[in-house]
Amino acid sequence: MSVGRKRTKLVGILMMVNIFIYIVVEISRSGHQNKNSGKKVILPKGPFWKTEVSVKAYWNREQHKLDDLYNPVIAALRNASMTESLNASTMHTCEPNYQLKNEIRDFDTLPDRFKDFLSYLRCRNYPLMIDQPTKCQNKPTLLLAIKSLESHFDRRQAIRQSWGKETTIGNQTIVRVFLLGKASASDDFPNLSNMLQFESSQHKDILLWDYRDTFFNLTLKEIFFLKWVSKSCPDVHYIFKGDDDVFVNTVYMVDYLETLDKEKAKDLFVGDVITNAGPHREKKLKYYVPENVFEGMYPPYAGGGGFLYSGYLAKRLYNATHQVTLYPIDDVYTGMCLRKLGLAPEKHKGFRTFDIMQKDRQNICAYRNLILVHSRNPQEMIRIWNKLQAPGLKC
Repeated sequence: MSVGRKRTKLVGILMMVNIFIYIVVEISRSGHQNKNSGKKVILPKGPFWKTEVSVKAYWNREQHKLDDLYNPVIAALRNASMTESLNASTMHTCEPNYQLKNEIRDFDTLPDRFKDFLSYLRCRNYPLMIDQPTKCQNKPTLLLAIKSLESHFDRRQAIRQSWGKETTIGNQTIVRVFLLGKASASDDFPNLSNMLQFESSQHKDILLWDYRDTFFNLTLKEIFFLKWVSKSCPDVHYIFKGDDDVFVNTVYMVDYLETLDKEKAKDLFVGDVITNAGPHREKKLKYYVPENVFEGMYPPYAGGGGFLYSGYLAKRLYNATHQVTLYPIDDVYTGMCLRKLGLAPEKHKGFRTFDIMQKDRQNICAYRNLILVHSRNPQEMIRIWNKLQAPGLKC
């Protein structure tokens, strides 16, 4: 090192020492003034550097590790190779975690679905087996992304014939993909791979990833889809993402999108928003989450039956997924990613994920100004869609 560089480094160190001494003196002086003059010392409302929170829940501890990993202050103290090593160990290992019995209190008492989910919590490397790389080559206005299972052929076909048609409404182009994982033989599902390959060749709308398609792994489906959008559909304006048992009034949805200011709609995320919710502790419930897995309240989130958001936000959400630990409930996880971006979903009265009133279900006019209704079987989807498109419909 040259004499000049040594001198510059020494000056820098001396400056940092002087600043530190100045801060210590000022704090001491403030305390002295407080004792002698009665003036109050202004204390910060919260710590600048988060210390590790003492929590028992495993998810919260894993999230704290990620928060540290992406904390810009802590990152500045690490070199790049250390960050890469931490990132790899935190996010990308697909080996089962054999230390969970030591890390999670009462691990052996957890239901098997939690043991499986937590054992592979850090794995996100599953290949895409069926792709549609040219789906968005014409820069569509709206992408319909529907979560489905391999065996749900009838639901997918009903959607293709009704609200999920690939078409143009006015000057708005609509395209469609179905999001699938692998049905596992260990779950007693039959092998439908040949039928699925044929379906994909006919309709060119299947995205299939090689992971076990379970309720808890819907979060993986969310992440993989956002990654696919970022790579293969980066110019899409808007995305509707929902289940394959919902009815969607696509015409009304497009009408709604046309009323939006394009600049203000960059962070659009609307749906049937749930607030002030937390994990269910009743073991018999589908959404049960034990205390030793997660503690705390959920951020606002849109019900997973279906929600609508901008393509611009989709790319931001994908980046946020790197900073949020996988959670076994996908719509809650999406709410966590929005929170990480400093955003919250907006409630829209056109989303009825808990259905409409019983007396209105047979009234076709009740669907005219709605975007989504849950749930409807394939025959109901086709019937409602055809009646809504009837030229003589009067409401």
